[in-house]
Amino acid sequence: MKTYPMTVNGAKQLENELVRLKTIERPNVIQAISEARSHGDLSENAEYDAAKEKQGFIEGRIAEIESKLSLANIIDPSSIENNGRIIFGLKVELFDLETEKSVCYQIVGDDEADLSIGKISVNSPVAKSLIGKEIGQVVEIKVPNGIKEYEILDTYL
Repeated sequence: MKTYPMTVNGAKQLENELVRLKTIERPNVIQAISEARSHGDLSENAEYDAAKEKQGFIEGRIAEIESKLSLANIIDPSSIENNGRIIFGLKVELFDLETEKSVCYQIVGDDEADLSIGKISVNSPVAKSLIGKEIGQVVEIKVPNGIKEYEILDTYL
């Protein structure tokens, strides 16, 4: 059975989305379907079709989140002895040896990943190259346009 690694915060975000879908989105779409039905002929009722389509999306997302949460491997990096090595959930400060600029990433689960805020998926090439490495090491990371070299400057929660 496949498990889904995620941070404590990532699990909370999924739980919050699930609550919103069940308590707000689902009742709203049920109301929209009811209103559309009251307009009569369903065969040419675009409002009804749109509401049913939205209902299908909501129900699918609810099932997906429930499945992921039931198979979640929630990892709190503060409770793991890492012996100075990079592990899931940590923030990692890197120095790009080519551009001479620092960059910081947090290694998170797939659902939490958002490069615009520095969160990278544990399944990304960058994260896979970093896991298990230590501060001071230089790592080579395959990226779409070649190989980049980074020095690991620091790790923190």
